[in-house]
Amino acid sequence: MAQLPFGSPFLWPMMAAMSASEATSAFVHQMARFTTTEMASRPEPPRPEWASANRVSLELPTLTLRDFSTGPADMTTVICAPYALHGATVADFAPGHSLIETLLAHGRTNLHVVEWRSATPQMRLCCIDTLLSDLNVAMDEFDGPVDLIGLCQGGWMALLYAARFPAKVRRLVIAGAPIDLAASESGLTRVASRTPISMFAELLKVGEGRVLGRMMLELWGPTPSQPAAIRRELQISDDPNGPVSAQESELHKRFRDWYDWTVDLPGVYYLEVVQWLYKENRLAQSAFVALGRPVDLSQVRLPLLLLAGRDDQVVAPPQVMSTANLVGTPACDIKTIETPSSHLALFMGRDSLTRVWPEIVSWLDRAESGAPAFCSVAEPTSP
Repeated sequence: MAQLPFGSPFLWPMMAAMSASEATSAFVHQMARFTTTEMASRPEPPRPEWASANRVSLELPTLTLRDFSTGPADMTTVICAPYALHGATVADFAPGHSLIETLLAHGRTNLHVVEWRSATPQMRLCCIDTLLSDLNVAMDEFDGPVDLIGLCQGGWMALLYAARFPAKVRRLVIAGAPIDLAASESGLTRVASRTPISMFAELLKVGEGRVLGRMMLELWGPTPSQPAAIRRELQISDDPNGPVSAQESELHKRFRDWYDWTVDLPGVYYLEVVQWLYKENRLAQSAFVALGRPVDLSQVRLPLLLLAGRDDQVVAPPQVMSTANLVGTPACDIKTIETPSSHLALFMGRDSLTRVWPEIVSWLDRAESGAPAFCSVAEPTSP
């Protein structure tokens, strides 16, 4: 069989363009086998380190709850990290590129992160309900409702949790999260809509019931290596093609190492996400059943902030912003921000962290203190 560019960015568009008859499970299985053979010849990258000091406060089968608090207990803030290709350190990548650092510096000193565990073989049957159950146990560690921040795939989980347990969430921030997949097309929605579920299921065979993160990274495309690409994600230079200093070179290496380390996903959870969220758009249609109860977003009435990246090619801005039309929150309690940013730059980009996230903290603090809520208006964007 001739070698195909499985490690190139052309693979997923190629899959998306296939007809169901062409995209057979056997073909995907051959691709996955090829990829894992290549994978086995490479050393496993080191696990990224957290940039900020923290301690583990709770360990559950699917998650680790990390405590980053630095001050007296005030309003509890919890970040729900993504459970997708990369790990939770997307929220704490490096000094100057850390959402956790920014939140602490602006007074959110009672700060915690939900870090989803890379799936072991024993976790292969874990589903969305399994994760939601463990998240609920973690939330019970805190006295009273929390301010919940959901990043990317952690955003829809945070919204799902807030809808299912409204008394446990006071304020909700959804950042770069795919909520309404019918609102606009993105690269991920194209793949999900045009690819038979049998193809996704076939990938699980390679991981014996799990989706192997390293395999998915190979299928997704190569690690960004050009300075211009890394600078775009970290928002560290006005001249994408300018010279790279020794200090910046170290930051680039840290980014490549971070990007190369991936998490494995439980197979059942993965197929549910593909089918229920990406193919059927159940959450946006209030057709999602969570822990035995239907989730109706129109019943969600808590203050809500929606953050989207104007240049996000992973999650199109309308997929985030249309959430405002789905929930029952009054318009004056919804704030929307669309900022010039790629997907990763929303969480680790210098401009996003210095301009946007302090404003989000102000929104949380102002709402907390009982001051009048913001009304939803279009946010100015920098040139």
